[in-house]
Amino acid sequence: MSAPSLLDPPASPTAPPQYRVHLDTTAGLIAIEVDRAWAPRGADRFYELVQRGFYDGVALFRVVPGFVAQFGLHGDPRVNKVWRDARIPDDPVRAKNERGTICFATSGKDARTTQVFLSLRDNSRLDAMGFAPFGRVQDLSVAERFYSEYGEGPPGGQGPHQSRIVKEGDAYLSPNFPKLDRIRSARLV
Repeated sequence: MSAPSLLDPPASPTAPPQYRVHLDTTAGLIAIEVDRAWAPRGADRFYELVQRGFYDGVALFRVVPGFVAQFGLHGDPRVNKVWRDARIPDDPVRAKNERGTICFATSGKDARTTQVFLSLRDNSRLDAMGFAPFGRVQDLSVAERFYSEYGEGPPGGQGPHQSRIVKEGDAYLSPNFPKLDRIRSARLV
């Protein structure tokens, strides 16, 4: 039996209690330590996405120095369509959004899908908003080198527009934002 492809619906496996992921990016290697006890549903979803290769080749489309580095929209619109409505219920916030934590982005209650961000500073104000970290990066030196000159997306900035990434993928990103750093691969170690 072959492994599920990115175009297959989520299988929702249960992740180990702790696991590590290496993100090989165009700026260098980032090591993530995930603790399922912090946010079980988030840890499980990240585990599945990494296992399937979802993050391989994706752009770090939102890098705001002193705030976050965000990724998780796929370059293939067909893949985005499959995962767009594959929402996971919220986890209680058990760990603070401190510098170095990784967390799923959300647009409201039970709205997490594939987008995650690394906190580049203490973002504990996000705790009360329901952002539940599921892991930590010890060394942020690579993340702090990600290309950030495009800034926030519309309406607050000139960076990539998330809805266009979802609908057009790399056909939109590559010619318009060629300097974005990317994740070459994300692997369980």
